Amino acid sequence: MKQADYLTLSGSGEPTLHAEFGRILAFLGDPPIPSVLLTNGTLLNLPEVREAAALAQVVKISLSAWDQKSFEWVNRPHRALAFESFFDGLKQFRNGYNGQLWLEVFLLAGINAMTKDVEKIALLARQLKPDRIHLNTLARPAAEDFAAAVSMSQMKALAGLFDPPARIATRFSSECSKTIKANEETILAMLKRRPCTFKQFQTAFAMHINEVSKYLGVLMAKEQIHADSRNQEVYYRPL
Repeated sequence: MKQADYLTLSGSGEPTLHAEFGRILAFLGDPPIPSVLLTNGTLLNLPEVREAAALAQVVKISLSAWDQKSFEWVNRPHRALAFESFFDGLKQFRNGYNGQLWLEVFLLAGINAMTKDVEKIALLARQLKPDRIHLNTLARPAAEDFAAAVSMSQMKALAGLFDPPARIATRFSSECSKTIKANEETILAMLKRRPCTFKQFQTAFAMHINEVSKYLGVLMAKEQIHADSRNQEVYYRPL
């Protein structure tokens, strides 16, 4: 029987906004499957949030900026949020947390992915003494048309700036999905996780172009999905 690697609190939004997220982590306790909290870290300046977050065996925090201007540009925080307070909350949490601290650094071409900018992020990351760092980039339609992904070769070159060296976040690929039986349910389930292009379906399920067309055609006829164009690509989404 297969077993999950982690029990993850994420949800459609920031999990620390849930008033009872600490009770959920406490209920999970210390099971054979470790609990993970995915957070943007903006509430870790609050002692009660830090205390509740510390109940997770792994806490993964986003750090993709280095000052107020870049914080506003990349994260678009609430106007009352200041980068200095945000980062101070991360440092306070790290100082009192004995579990695994992971960082996710989300890079956008032309915005925060120049070497000199990534070096600034890496310098801040060292202060947090993370156990693991993941580099990620755009893999779905963005809120703004100017947002663009960083190439894999550039991601690999930037990974070495971090301590420990960053890992490239795994993308949905055929390597782990060729054995999945491609049908309406699995395609629809995939779309509920993230919008996909025609080519991504072919790669993910190792399907012939005619098979992709058949399943997408059926789902569109049932009005379960629709297609829209972003950045010169057609993405399919659930209705």
